Amino acid sequence: METGLAILLYALVGFITQMIDGALGMAYGVSSNSFLLSLGIPPAAASASVHMAEVVTTGVSGASHWKLGNVDWKLVKRLLIPGVIGGALGAYLLTSMDGNVIKPYIAAYLLIMGGVIVYKAFTLKPRNKPDGHHGLRISLLGLFGGFCDAIGGGGWGPVVTSTLMARGKHPRMTIGSVNFSEFFVTLVQSILFVLTLSFGEYWQIIVGLLVGGAVAAPIAAKLAQKLPMKALMAFVGLLIIALSVRTLVLALG
Repeated sequence: METGLAILLYALVGFITQMIDGALGMAYGVSSNSFLLSLGIPPAAASASVHMAEVVTTGVSGASHWKLGNVDWKLVKRLLIPGVIGGALGAYLLTSMDGNVIKPYIAAYLLIMGGVIVYKAFTLKPRNKPDGHHGLRISLLGLFGGFCDAIGGGGWGPVVTSTLMARGKHPRMTIGSVNFSEFFVTLVQSILFVLTLSFGEYWQIIVGLLVGGAVAAPIAAKLAQKLPMKALMAFVGLLIIALSVRTLVLALG
């Protein structure tokens, strides 16, 4: 594929997935990574490319939510440091393993994440009175979410946002706080990927995802309360499942 067309394709993927992520607080990574794996990109390179692009897109998205008053600083305090630690551990593990060996497992993980998103779409019912208490469990959730995010090239949102909202956290503040924290989680993962991987042949992916995502991020932040969340979650989950099944079939065939 020609360079210009390749960048345009990845920019379109980045735009669509960032619109989803900014509106739902999840699914940029798992959606993008599912597409890249289905195109034959190795797991470590796919996750690294997504996270390199996310350094910018999550920064823009987080700043947008901050400006709009969608950030709960007490929640950020509980999520940020554990998320960074979990992300660093996951990135180190991913770059230490053979891509061909781990690829079916990553696809299986993404398949499960797709199922989680679909399940949450039909069962997610925040409490009538939002829960403003942020205890130790949220820090453990951040640690787990960061680890899953690095290993699967995404998962911070599906793990963290959906769990917090199911526990009764305020939807708008949860989405904004999780997006804001994600920038720092992604930054640390990207630094580790840069130190351990070569990106010479994957720069088109990074540039495309970055440009498309950066354009979509401020738009998505404004649409966070206006899109039909359950229907969109169900669609995204089914899309991730389909892409993951295809990747599994190709990897095991």
